[in-house]
Amino acid sequence: MSFFQAISVCFSKYVEFSGRARRAEYWYWVLFAVIASIILGTLDSVLFPKLRWEPLSTIFGVATFLPGLAVGVRRLHDIDRSGWWMLIVLIPLIGWIILIVWAIRQGGSGPNRFGFDPLESEPASPAIP
Repeated sequence: MSFFQAISVCFSKYVEFSGRARRAEYWYWVLFAVIASIILGTLDSVLFPKLRWEPLSTIFGVATFLPGLAVGVRRLHDIDRSGWWMLIVLIPLIGWIILIVWAIRQGGSGPNRFGFDPLESEPASPAIP
């Protein structure tokens, strides 16, 4: 999966919390969000130096919050964890470290309870109930 394919998939699955996401899809989305935030933050400081808030960054953050959350949940599904584990970020530092480690892990091969393996071109069998 290429960078632009990953961004396209994440926007096309804007609020789709079911299924699984490959590591490439998740990490390309994170890279996109970081790069865009840096660029928009710089533009905000140049174009709107007297404002106390950053309008371009704020609009981008609002527009990408749900797809970012959705791809994070789908990434957790790939390692056979519930999407509710995203709430672990509420634990300072430890929660972030755990989520990063899980996001780095390779997903399970074959179908799991959240869907088929995204590395397979077609589902080999239906999801395990």
